[in-house]
Amino acid sequence: GTEVPLKPTELALVRALALAPGEALTREHLLREVWNTSWTSSGKTVDVHVAALRRKLADPDLIETVRGVGYRLVDRT
Repeated sequence: GTEVPLKPTELALVRALALAPGEALTREHLLREVWNTSWTSSGKTVDVHVAALRRKLADPDLIETVRGVGYRLVDRT
């Protein structure tokens, strides 16, 4: 119930994950959706932003790493 200030890129990342709860999204997909690029060699950019989000969230386990794929927002419904 606490408001968490997010940077525009972090908000766009949360939005991309929230539009597909429980679905593993590749780093490439997130790069296209959030950064509007297909430059796949910058996949670490996604990792860095996810790490920043996890630090800000009350529940860092809300964003799950899917090894070899990317990330997913844990669907707790």
